[in-house]
Amino acid sequence: MKSLFHIILTFLLVATTWGARAADTVSAAPSDTAAATAEEFNAGDVIIGHVTDAHSWHLFDYCDKQGHEHAVAIPLPIILWHDGHLVCFSSSRFEHGHKDYKGFRLVGGGLEKEEVVCVDEQGAVLTDETGAVVKPMDFSMTKTATAIVIAALLLTIIVFVARAGYKKRGTAAPHGLQSLVEMLVVFVRDSIARPMIGEKKYERYLPYLLTLFFFIFLCNILGLIPFFPAGANITGNIAVTGILAVITFFITNISGNKHYWVDIFNTPGVPAWLKIFPLMPVVELVGVFTKPIVLMVRLFANMTAGHIVILGFVVIIFILSNLFGNYVGGAVSVLSVLFSVFISVLECLVAYIQAFVFTMLTALYIGMAVAEPNHEVVNTAEKK
Repeated sequence: MKSLFHIILTFLLVATTWGARAADTVSAAPSDTAAATAEEFNAGDVIIGHVTDAHSWHLFDYCDKQGHEHAVAIPLPIILWHDGHLVCFSSSRFEHGHKDYKGFRLVGGGLEKEEVVCVDEQGAVLTDETGAVVKPMDFSMTKTATAIVIAALLLTIIVFVARAGYKKRGTAAPHGLQSLVEMLVVFVRDSIARPMIGEKKYERYLPYLLTLFFFIFLCNILGLIPFFPAGANITGNIAVTGILAVITFFITNISGNKHYWVDIFNTPGVPAWLKIFPLMPVVELVGVFTKPIVLMVRLFANMTAGHIVILGFVVIIFILSNLFGNYVGGAVSVLSVLFSVFISVLECLVAYIQAFVFTMLTALYIGMAVAEPNHEVVNTAEKK
């Protein structure tokens, strides 16, 4: 289904581009038109603009009869704190960055980070004594934040639908969405939590692991569907993956028993001179902080890379169409769509794998922190 979405979206984008350029090709030479349009089209802005966060939810663009391009977007709440005052308004007040409102301006977008800055009555950007641009504290409901709320609501609905199924059918075989949820729950319990944490302690951490797996998996899938209310690159935002990694970091280290901390500062099986020199304790202590960093970067990089590759195949159509004409762009669009569909199918697998890997490594770190020492092995080592 998602691949079909990408096929439809790509052909709509191609048709829109050809329609927008049709009027220009009538009144200008082909070479001049191609050069002018190529200068206007920036592939980097298009790609990065789709994978980064924004203060409105862009849907599509259209051209009026005069050839002017207009953006259609869902405005989101702007929540700012500046000079001891809370300011709230809709992002539509900025008119996609073309207008100031209440002393604030929306700048950036594309290759530059989109943010709100302060301006004076004459429209000049305010700076402080060091020359830095004055910015308010931004607590706005951006596209990523709104998508997280949507994902959380969808996840809640899925859980309650499965719960209603159990109430209705009892111990009978699950059906529909209930069977999918049960299959994934059993998979996380039997293939991740139980073997990684242990039979005695896995139930304590199972709710967190299930929440982690379902949330990441759902966000990954929603990010691959290019239509509202999906399409936001949630797990491709390093702030989101960073928060998930920080939660895992605190749960792991708060749950760590005395043997976990003793092994960090007095690693067994390591020569005494390495413990005196404190090389191994430093390495082990650094590892405590690098583990969540690895979790954060792996999920962020893999999901962002997939989006960029798919968008890269799409923008190739526009680049070649602008440079060499509509017929070349139309011919290349066939290959671009095929490659986009292939990467999209691959991304469906990656969406599941990344949710599994993040949850599995989290369970592994927790299991290492709560594991009890093997007394038989310790006694044998002491006798030797």
